[in-house]
Amino acid sequence: MVFKWFNRSKKDYPDFWIDYLEHFENFYKTPIHETRFVAFDTETTGFDRKKDRVLSVGAVAFTGKSIPVNKSLELYLEQDVFNPETVEIHELIKSSPVERISELEAIKIFLDYIKSSVLIAHHANFDRTMINEILSRHGLGHLKNRFIDTGTLFNKSKHIIYKENLKKHYSLDDLCLELNVPKVDRHTASGDALITAIVFLKTLSRLDKRKNLKWSYLLRT
Repeated sequence: MVFKWFNRSKKDYPDFWIDYLEHFENFYKTPIHETRFVAFDTETTGFDRKKDRVLSVGAVAFTGKSIPVNKSLELYLEQDVFNPETVEIHELIKSSPVERISELEAIKIFLDYIKSSVLIAHHANFDRTMINEILSRHGLGHLKNRFIDTGTLFNKSKHIIYKENLKKHYSLDDLCLELNVPKVDRHTASGDALITAIVFLKTLSRLDKRKNLKWSYLLRT
């Protein structure tokens, strides 16, 4: 199966990008309980997708109902862009003693980690956009993975279970409160990735009890 966005004759892509794309060539829809999910989060210097940069990426991969935190991913990126106004939120100080890698090296590691997994994030469009901007800066395409937004999914689950409308905006803190999830390492990329994974699994559990655990439902988020 050859995708329009994967034509080696038109562009000499680097090996790591070709390897990433090849995970989708024979992709098929597996049952939800057998699917590999990756919950991830980015901490950034701000919210401008062009001017701001990713400071760190946290991710945790899981299949089924258990989350192997010892196999999580945490990356800190070298920075030329720094916004002191965001330090209070993510507590990442430019001179902090953590090992930092280049943006290019970070995206290589991230793509190798996620492969063709279904990606989960809270307010997923922002995190997806920031990763896509990194890819664009290095002459690559956008992420090909399917995405699930935990805020949208939880909103829809409330509609199914309690017949509430779909207009309420849920922050990650709101979902922690609603689902009784501890806010451990909140506002760090790795901490928020783990919280997002737990929120996702608890929401799935609610939907499964109502027999609404279907791909057609989950992916309309």
